Amino acid sequence: MSRKATPLDNAMVESFFHTLKTELVHLRKFDNDIEAVAGIVEFIEFYNRERLHSGIGYQSPASYVRACA
Repeated sequence: MSRKATPLDNAMVESFFHTLKTELVHLRKFDNDIEAVAGIVEFIEFYNRERLHSGIGYQSPASYVRACA
């Protein structure tokens, strides 16, 4: 559990939320909450399956898992 006002306690989550805001929320106008939730779910699927991550050698998480198996 993180302490109040200490973002370093949740560095990975803070990094993800920054990416979510930068690559989706600030670039797209949602007409309603349902559309926003659908967009966020779609982004999370993209982030976890297709988006290249520098921490794993600029591979997608899915290809990294396949390579490790």
